[in-house]
Amino acid sequence: MAKTEKAKKMDTGTLKKVLHYIRQYRWYVLLSLVCAAITVALTLYIPILTGEAIDHIIDKGLVAFGPIKQIILKIVIAVLATAAAQWLMNVCNNRITYNVVHDIREGAFRKIEILPLKYIDSHSYGEIVSRVIADVDQFADGLLMGFTQLFSGVITILGTLLFMLTINGKITLVVVLVTPVSLFVAAFIAKKTYTMFHMQSVTRGEQTALIDEMIGNQKIVQAFGQEDEVLARFDEINERLGKYSLKAIFFSSTTNPATRFVNSLVYTGVGLTGALIAISGGITVGQLSCFLSYANQYTKPFNEISGVITELQNAIACAARIFELIEEEPQVPEAENAVVLDDVDGTVTLRDVAFSYVPEQKLIRDFNLSVKQGQRVAIVGPTGCGKTTVINLLMRFYDVNSGSIQVSGTDIREATRASLRTSFGMVLQETWLKSGTIRENLMMGKPEATETEMIAAAKAAHAHSFIKRMPKGYDTIITEDGGNLSQGQKQLLCIARVMLCLPPMLILDEATSSIDTRTEIKIQQAFARMMEGRTSFIVAHRLSTIKEADIILVMKDGNIIEQGNHETLLAQGGFYANLYNSQFSM
Repeated sequence: MAKTEKAKKMDTGTLKKVLHYIRQYRWYVLLSLVCAAITVALTLYIPILTGEAIDHIIDKGLVAFGPIKQIILKIVIAVLATAAAQWLMNVCNNRITYNVVHDIREGAFRKIEILPLKYIDSHSYGEIVSRVIADVDQFADGLLMGFTQLFSGVITILGTLLFMLTINGKITLVVVLVTPVSLFVAAFIAKKTYTMFHMQSVTRGEQTALIDEMIGNQKIVQAFGQEDEVLARFDEINERLGKYSLKAIFFSSTTNPATRFVNSLVYTGVGLTGALIAISGGITVGQLSCFLSYANQYTKPFNEISGVITELQNAIACAARIFELIEEEPQVPEAENAVVLDDVDGTVTLRDVAFSYVPEQKLIRDFNLSVKQGQRVAIVGPTGCGKTTVINLLMRFYDVNSGSIQVSGTDIREATRASLRTSFGMVLQETWLKSGTIRENLMMGKPEATETEMIAAAKAAHAHSFIKRMPKGYDTIITEDGGNLSQGQKQLLCIARVMLCLPPMLILDEATSSIDTRTEIKIQQAFARMMEGRTSFIVAHRLSTIKEADIILVMKDGNIIEQGNHETLLAQGGFYANLYNSQFSM
């Protein structure tokens, strides 16, 4: 019972959020309602005209053609006006639906841009994509059907009752007494379908996540012969999706036969009652014909509304998942008086820094470091010791739990993120290139760069030669994440991108890991020129690349256990010396 109440609250809360988005398009909603009312009124007026025409057919050879012609003209005008009103109503409904969907999808994407990195790290990319794309599409379908059929359906029911009351109250009473059956059927179906549609939406996201993961890592899957295991996982998820979808479709498919049964009850009741009253002279044959037409008009919306409710249940289930994303806690907002780091001199100070990804698992504790302008700081240590975490903290991808990090004397939490991150040039082991031309990728950090500057940066990174061999040179289009380039070529482009910006501080996290030894020597020479006068943080596993560093921080379990230059640390014969010798021992 508690679960049902919770589901109802979620349902109501989601509906309120949807209405909040619709509110700014209320004039379209109002116009749609007016058009729906006109459509229904004219549709209900036509049976009256038809009944009048029937009453003008008195007997064989006794037909009043004059009045009938006028009635036919009225029917034609009513049909044309109805068509125009329906067209305008559909235009309004489409505007409302796709504007709301546009706003929700934009809100979701904007939220992704400001979500803390821990959210992205803890959720599969495919599942997030499924919410923004598939769930929003499902929501759009349900919302459009709701606007298109719900308004006109409700107005048709009310209008039909009103018209029937003006003709005969007794027959109308028969219709009203059967109505609760339709309401009961609709309520029963709605309760059953929401849970199944919600589970369908969640499982669809899980399936999308698996597909995204496997496509992105297909080479690894095939290299380790994991095809059968992946297929087994996919089959299990697909089977669950099929089960939930089948149940959702089953309950929703009961709508049509159930409501048709109710329709038949209403039509039968109207037909029998109307015939008896007509025999006694209570109504004319034309009015009975009108009533039978209204019986169909009255029951038809219940069929449509039941279908709409089913779709709305699916739409609300999808909307709930979208709003979960939109309402996720964003990254810590910048201070109102946040400082813009304009003239960064490259000094960096870490004081009593403590950080952990999860509270119960301590990582970095009492971390202290003072880096002067232009110094090269190398960070080494075993896997999981916190090397990359230090980089994440410097870039403020994560905030420290306690302590402070200062750049040029300013606590980075008091500076704007944009100015902090533009002060660093980052080349990571994991390359990232966007879909587009090589030129667009190189100029990402400096759009105003000239052609000469761009080519100079590419030459410095030893990327110019292979770029010129591409079909269109710098205008060659590369696919998502540089899929048509080798790993080494992608790494060279990422290095060239930073060399074009030349910010006051550099972060190199295994920047040459995918490059051959010969090219690496040239790149190291280019890095040496680039790092002159710039503060640099170098994360490296190959210790041969950091011999020239001014400070080498040796980390273990989140702490600095040794600190000094290459010669000093070797002379100490400690952890660094053992680590270095192990890489060069035969």
